[in-house]
Amino acid sequence: MSLELSTSVKYWLNFIHPVLMWALLALSIYAAYLGLQVQRTRNAQGEEKKQLIKGRYNVKHYQMGSILLALMVAGAIAAMAVTYINNGKLFFGSHLLAGLGMTSLIAFSAALSPYMQKGANWARATHILLNFTLLALFAWQAVTGVQIVQKILTQA
Repeated sequence: MSLELSTSVKYWLNFIHPVLMWALLALSIYAAYLGLQVQRTRNAQGEEKKQLIKGRYNVKHYQMGSILLALMVAGAIAAMAVTYINNGKLFFGSHLLAGLGMTSLIAFSAALSPYMQKGANWARATHILLNFTLLALFAWQAVTGVQIVQKILTQA
């Protein structure tokens, strides 16, 4: 049994991944802001700390990270599936490799959560390093992704 999609559906599938990834880039920046607020709360004292705790930045950061993990992994897999559906192959290049690297980084970063919850500073520092590396790759991916979208639009 073979599922054949219409040309129109195949064409529009090309744009789900870029739209999702731009939304996730914005959410990643927000998650970074929340993470910085968690760090700020951890280092604060007295009345400032009481006020920061009310922001529940730790809970929001953890929830946002969970959403990002799920959607980023699903988005990466969906992008490869759509590329394969439309072209019969994946295009081996820097965009694919960086995307796979990002998927690995977010998984490793999330895997550090149990250690951070137990107060392991090495895990916290590694988590921050991984996530800022992830953000840098994500910004670069946004640029190369726009180039890919432009190529798709000019071929239509």
